[in-house]
Order: sequence, then structure tokens, then C-alpha cells
Amino acid sequence: MNYITLGDSQLNVSRVCMGCMGFGDPKQGQHSWTLGPEESRTVIFQGLEKGINFFDTASAYQSGTSEQYLGRALARYGKREELTVATKFLPRSCEEREKGVSGQEHIRNMAEASLRNLGMDYIDLYIYHMWDYATPLYEIMDGLNRLVKEGKVRYLGISNCYAWQLAEANALAEREGFARFVSVQGHYNLIFREEEREMVPYCREKNIALTPYSALAGGRLSKHPGETSRRLREDCYAKSKYDLTAAQDQVVIDRVAKLADRRGISMTEVSLAWLLQKTAAPVVGMTKPHHIEGAVKAVDVILTEEELRWLEEPYIPHRLVGVMAENR
Repeated sequence: MNYITLGDSQLNVSRVCMGCMGFGDPKQGQHSWTLGPEESRTVIFQGLEKGINFFDTASAYQSGTSEQYLGRALARYGKREELTVATKFLPRSCEEREKGVSGQEHIRNMAEASLRNLGMDYIDLYIYHMWDYATPLYEIMDGLNRLVKEGKVRYLGISNCYAWQLAEANALAEREGFARFVSVQGHYNLIFREEEREMVPYCREKNIALTPYSALAGGRLSKHPGETSRRLREDCYAKSKYDLTAAQDQVVIDRVAKLADRRGISMTEVSLAWLLQKTAAPVVGMTKPHHIEGAVKAVDVILTEEELRWLEEPYIPHRLVGVMAENR
């Protein structure tokens, strides 16, 4: 495993981040394919054995049970000072706003709930899961900064936002002396490259780390034609993001398969190698041993400029999907 300093932080993270959306009680969430506590613990242990020290979860994943499973496994197998744990918080709910819960109160309540779930004293990277259009930005940044000053959070990240929003937030933070966002977790992979328009160049200029999610497009970039999995069949959210563009995406996926065969490696290694040459640390969902193996091996794969161009050439611009489409 190789490691990297995450943006303008002092976090030394593995080049691959284990995405933990696949952990948690399926009865507590929207996904039927998530792993229970024992299976989750096994996967997390295997990741640690391979040198992964960066883990990403969220309070929204299976109603906090993903955080719980991760925290218990890391307490059993890991050394806290050697780990980077990221979790995320959602915007205020309609009910909270009606009750008069402020943005600062909401952030504190969410952080403390996550700390309880994780069984930890601090969060290494606390991520603003999606933009809260109903709360003043100052409230958000002030609330987050208070957590940093108290030592409950070390650094801040953001997810599912536009480049202008990230720029505005960090400009406010700099003006007020607040903690800034050091990383951004957006939707970015070989078949969805809209982040390259503004977010990627902005982050490169400002040394903000890119830790993209959906690195393998819900498994689409790791499966040869005809191969399937339970997640491919049952992940309705991923289907909503990719099914409408399946025909044009298949051209890119076919090239991934051909290059993998040509080099004698897996499609996972090709797809993640491309992303690793573009970003700091992709968030990769892992629920089986071979998911870990493929992700770890990808760290050592270097694609040539010719291979990069060949993989990228068929891409056709996509409309925004998922959370970003909802919030536009």
C-alpha cells in the first residue's frame, strides 16, 4: 500500500479508502445487500491487513449501524492513532427546522451521535454530506469550526457540491478564521467525469484532496459482459444513476475489459488505476475479499498516457444524476 498526505491536512492516508456503505443492518437502511456485524468485521480486518488505514462511513448509512460496525471492528483490530476515520452528516430535516433547531445545534447533535456510534473521541475527517440550502452558510461553517476547536473533529471535508459552493465556503472560512474544507468527495469515475469541468481543476489549484465515491460505478467498471452480482441486481440507487446512459457507458466499459485482458490484470485494477492517477484517494466499496485485493493491487498499476487517452476517448457528457440532480 502507498500513502499520501490528504490535501492541506496532516492526515497520512492509504491511496485507497474503504467505503463502508456496504456495512450495516439492511433492515435499517435502503439497501438489501449490506453486511451484518460479523461479515463487516471480517472485511475491515482484511483491509487493515492489506495496509488500508482510511475508512469512510456516514450517519445516514443504515441509520448509523455502518458507523457502529466500523467503530467496533477498528477498536478490536486497529490502532486509533494510525487510522483516518471519515464520517458524514446530513442537512437539517424539515422537522428540525420546524422545531427551531439551529444549524449549529444540528451539526453538534449529528457529530456527537456519530462519535457514540463509532465509540471514538474524535473524528479525523468530518464531511458535509450534501449542501443545506435551508441553512445560512455562516451557521454551517461556524458550527463545524467549533467542533474543530474543541478537538472533536480534526479536519473538514465536503461531498456532493458544486465548485462554486466549495469556493464560497472556503472563502468565508478564510475571512472568518474558520477551519476550511481540505477534501471533496464527489461522483467521479471513468463513466461519469463531469467533475472534470470545474471541480477537478479548482481542487488542483487549491490543493484540496479529491476522494471520489462510486469509483467503480456500483460494480459496472469491474465486471466483464455477462458477469453480475447481487449489488448490480439490487442497488436501485446505482441503477437510477447509470441505467439511462448504459449504452454509451458500455463503450468505455468494453475498453476497460480489453485493456485488462491485454495487461493480464482485472478490470478493477484498470478502472481504479485510472482514478488513482487523477485523484488522491478514491472511496471504494468493499464487501468481499476480492474487492480488497483488486483495490490494493490497483495502487501499483501505472497506465501510460496512450492508455489513459484510449480509455477516455469514447466518453460522452452526462447529465447530473443522484443527489446533485436533486439539488440543482
